[in-house]
This record gives sequence, structure tokens and C-alpha cells, in this order.
Amino acid sequence: MSSAVQNSGAETPDYYRPRVLHVPTEKGVVKWMSGDVYETLATADSTGGAVGFTVCWVPPGGGPVAHVHKSADESFYVISGSLEFLNGDQTFVANTGDFVFVPRGTRHRFRNLTDEQAHMVAFFTPGGGEGLWLDGGDDPVPGKRPEFWPPERGMALGPLLGRADIDMEILPEEADFGRPADQG
Repeated sequence: MSSAVQNSGAETPDYYRPRVLHVPTEKGVVKWMSGDVYETLATADSTGGAVGFTVCWVPPGGGPVAHVHKSADESFYVISGSLEFLNGDQTFVANTGDFVFVPRGTRHRFRNLTDEQAHMVAFFTPGGGEGLWLDGGDDPVPGKRPEFWPPERGMALGPLLGRADIDMEILPEEADFGRPADQG
């Protein structure tokens, strides 16, 4: 029984209206993005634009090409493993338990340089950037593993980058140009 005082009169205050988003485990939308696996649990649409939240599994050699988000901040929390992050033109390693905040307008990327899969969560504030893999990623294929994409496949995402919700620009590193599709 609730101990809250009931409003005996008029209209129920807005804070009594149910608005919580709850996504049970393994109920997100799973997409494959050039070898990585992304399970999106909250989207800009489901949070009134506030946040996009994705659980990521990054295989050895995995991670995106360097890029910048012009209209959203991006944050990461490493659950397990290690990832090298690009911060402008410098790099650092984020390990299990580390938090990384990337302000909008900062060139960045993450890359798994280890022999073990890394696991992390990523979120956009405001939400919207998750639309890149939701609309441009591959649907999982039962019994198969995601493959690294050849450059042409990544380039095919170009039209999505300028969308207002994604608002992203690719700013590759020199090393990205020689990355074989089968080696990340």
C-alpha cells in the first residue's frame, strides 16, 4: 500500500503519471556494425530526445573510423576489456571500469587493440546518434558472426551522416585508409 498522500481534489499532478522507460535484458534492438555488435536499449524516440543508450561488444580490431558528432555528446563506460580512444589527435586507453565523456565537436573513435572482446555501454545526449547503426547497420544472422566491412560498405552510410539526428562527420586517421576489411 502506498504511503503517498492522495490528492483529494482536482487533477493528479504530472509526477504521478507513469513515464518510466524499462527495457528488460536482451530486449533491445541488435545491429551489426563492421564487426561490432550494438544492442540499443533506448533511442531518442523512446526518451523524448533525451538520450540514446547502446550496449556494445567490440571484437579484437573492432571500432569505428575517427569521427565527430556536431550536435551530441557521447559517453562510454567500459564493462570489460580495454579500448584505445582517440581524443582529437592524441590517444589513451580506457580499461574495465573507466568512464569516457566526449563533448560534441571532438574528433574521436575507439578501437580494440587487444586479443579479447571488449564490452561497454555508449550513450548520446541528446539521443539520435544511435540512428546510424539502427538504420545503417546489418541485422544479425543466426549462427554467424559479424564481419568487418570493406571501405565501400562504410562509405555507403554517407547519406545518413547528415541527418539532423545523427549530424556526424567522418575524419579518418591515416591508419584507417590501410585497414583491411578482414582485420579491422
